[in-house]
Amino acid sequence: MLTLRGRRTLFSALLLVTVTAAACSDGGTETAESTVGSDTVPTVSSSSSSIPSPTAPSPTTPPPTALSPVPTRAPAPPRAVPPFVASATWGGSDYGVTLRVAPTPSALRAGGFDDADLAWAEVLRLAPDADTPGMREQFDCHWTWARLLEPDKPTWNLEPWRPVVEADRMLLEGCNPGGPEV
Repeated sequence: MLTLRGRRTLFSALLLVTVTAAACSDGGTETAESTVGSDTVPTVSSSSSSIPSPTAPSPTTPPPTALSPVPTRAPAPPRAVPPFVASATWGGSDYGVTLRVAPTPSALRAGGFDDADLAWAEVLRLAPDADTPGMREQFDCHWTWARLLEPDKPTWNLEPWRPVVEADRMLLEGCNPGGPEV
């Protein structure tokens, strides 16, 4: 089972990548600190010397009218709600038994804090004998990565014969440690 520390490590890595990417695309804004009284306060300065200033509309730009289109936001996608697992069925392969877990469309949109736990509980309701060492870790890997990187994959195959490994090795082996994907 992926420990809380392991989950936090994966989350921290994702957060670091996200923050780094955001920092690289911030348009040249730098953060510095200045002292105000006894407090240190972050300040922001732009490395770009061309900050646009408000200007009057050009003669070719018509002024806004009551008939001008009003910018609107796209509606928020619907919140993902259970069920997250359409089926969980046992089958055979050349390497041993495999549990084929079929995610629902809602699972592919899920992002709630406890959605993975809810989905794993659904797997166990459908296949109670899936609660063996390493199976939850394989499921968590698929939940975190396969649904994002391979959203059209119809099933996530979990195998009880795979070794129990740390989260980084699980990720390096594409959620299939100890053998090929089946």
